[in-house]
Amino acid sequence: MSKTKLWLDVDPGHDDAMAIMLAIHSPELDLLGISTVHGNAPAEHTHQNACRLIYAFGGKEELNAYPGATKPLVRHARYDPEIHGEDGLGGVEGLPSSEYPAIRAKIEHGKHSRALEAMASTFRQVKESGHRLTVATCGPLTNLALLISTYPELLDVIERLVFMGGGVGMGNRSSVAEWNILCDPEAAQIVLDAPIEKVMIPINVTHTVIFDHLYHSLLLSPTSLPSFTNTLPQPETPLRHTLSTLLNFFAQSYKEVFGFQNGPPLHDALTIAYIVNPELFTGTRYRVDVELEGKHTVGETVVDMWDYKKCNHTWGSEGKNCIVTQSVDVEGFFELFLGCIDRCDEVSPLNKK
Repeated sequence: MSKTKLWLDVDPGHDDAMAIMLAIHSPELDLLGISTVHGNAPAEHTHQNACRLIYAFGGKEELNAYPGATKPLVRHARYDPEIHGEDGLGGVEGLPSSEYPAIRAKIEHGKHSRALEAMASTFRQVKESGHRLTVATCGPLTNLALLISTYPELLDVIERLVFMGGGVGMGNRSSVAEWNILCDPEAAQIVLDAPIEKVMIPINVTHTVIFDHLYHSLLLSPTSLPSFTNTLPQPETPLRHTLSTLLNFFAQSYKEVFGFQNGPPLHDALTIAYIVNPELFTGTRYRVDVELEGKHTVGETVVDMWDYKKCNHTWGSEGKNCIVTQSVDVEGFFELFLGCIDRCDEVSPLNKK
């Protein structure tokens, strides 16, 4: 069976790290490249973090991360150190720094090709080969909005866009706005108006996928019996220790800021899970727009659940433009997630020191 060609856009970020790991180690996917964007941390950090994670997860040598937009299209940049730490990967242990030679080489490679150019070049090559690709985004949609606006002739190579963002009647960084959309609402509207199939993974769904004590135990030691006490097993490998420290920090952030008692939601990883196995999800196609002017509601994803706006059957500015997911098979997701960790564990250079 042929693999799905994938381009991944991220702003790492703890949950972005999990998306990168899944994208690299899902055998159904051919990850062509990664672009980074402002969001959870300043753009310099998100690019460095992506390079660090590609190395740590044993990504193929030719896989690179390309630095993208450093700020939103119109608004001032905002970051979220309260959730992700100052550099975007707060609390991580065992992850080599950006000065490690193999990682520094990837960072330097990115300086010679920005995200917009790398995306356009890759998309054009895929188009010329007669194939199509899928795009997953896990941060603000600035890079994709720029691509859509600059290279409209490449839109037909995108078979589907799956983005983590938005909420239906709820927010997480305002009363009604989710972080990725709030960071660049104008870019999100440009993307929603593009005539390509889109799938939205809102926080209504991601908040049901909680990395709790049981799954933490299985991450640390898959060969041990699951622990139902408060004590976690020792990590079996350095990679598992590194993943555990990432998710521990994320869990503490979510407990202190949002009151999540049982663990953090693994937001961004769900984009990859959808692409690998959409049957894990339920969803309905709606018209979705972004509020750009409201005093209290900027960044809200307005989902027309009652068909107030008369739409055609296209995916563009006049159509029902987005499949909005509504539920996910949580056990099925974690089976996929833990399987990718097993495969990552076999090749991670963190385990070879």
